[in-house]
Amino acid sequence: MATDPPSQTIIGEAPAFVEMLEHVSRAAPLNKPVLVVGERGTGKELIASRLHYLSGRWEQPVVNVNCAALTESILESELFGHEAGAFTGAARTHIGHFERADGGTLILDELATVSLRMQEKILRVIEYGELQRVGGGDTLRVDVRIVGATNADLQALSIEGSFREDLLDRLAFDVITVPPLRERLEDILPLAHAFAINMASELKWSLFAGFTPRASSALLRHSWPGNVRELKNCVERSVYRSIAPEEPIKAIAFDPFDSPFKLAPPRAASVRPVTQALPPLLPTDLNQRLNDMERDLLRAALDRARFNQRVAADMLGLSYHQLRGKLRKHGISGKPGNRPA
Repeated sequence: MATDPPSQTIIGEAPAFVEMLEHVSRAAPLNKPVLVVGERGTGKELIASRLHYLSGRWEQPVVNVNCAALTESILESELFGHEAGAFTGAARTHIGHFERADGGTLILDELATVSLRMQEKILRVIEYGELQRVGGGDTLRVDVRIVGATNADLQALSIEGSFREDLLDRLAFDVITVPPLRERLEDILPLAHAFAINMASELKWSLFAGFTPRASSALLRHSWPGNVRELKNCVERSVYRSIAPEEPIKAIAFDPFDSPFKLAPPRAASVRPVTQALPPLLPTDLNQRLNDMERDLLRAALDRARFNQRVAADMLGLSYHQLRGKLRKHGISGKPGNRPA
């Protein structure tokens, strides 16, 4: 039975994420190219690997190439190989990644960075299963499934002429979009706990005491522009900085540069004036204002949590039963629609 590769357990129960995993399961058995797209840090490489390990090729090689990390000439040699004497320094024949992945899967990460000339060579392998090593004359046949991964808009790049339309057509037999973490609120705390436990183990702690309600709420309120990668870094940093390992994590270290002695940025030519907060309107009914604020926060938390009441409670630093009591107090149903005016 196919399994996820070691150390790559997938955690997620949010509807958007589960739906994406089902999409992966349907696409995995095919021998067609697939594109995996998503924002940076969403785990595209993990999903690309899952396509391989759930396929009939799972016992064959899977080769992952970061196209952005290599110059065009080096990428060409790494993908297609080269013959001895093909260029200065080529003392021996080099087997490329297409040949190494024969029978298996080749994952092309950061696909949008590949030059047009290289795109044409990749297209030939997809269409005919043939390639030539750099400096070689023999045509070699390979059976490789290609999975591309990118955070770029390949359709837009194709329109502007920096990505071949015919290659995009072949690669995009199917496209799997990995949802951003902000659309996976139900997964933030389980992921955070998993990352924290791993970090505690690395630090040789006997246990991980969890997060305080305030820290959990901070994790849920953050927008996560860096997605799962950012979450992992924040959690591991927070655990490592914790002074008392036996106590729950009280604060999340979102910004590693945050310091009272942080260097000031260079003065810009045009600096926005600092807006001064308007004084509150007085006199006012304080109890009514606080009541209105509480009701608005409850509604905002429910909206953000997509009416998952346990997630909304965590966002507000409340227990589930405390949240339910406040919803009853304000006559809020806790479900979409039917809100009192």
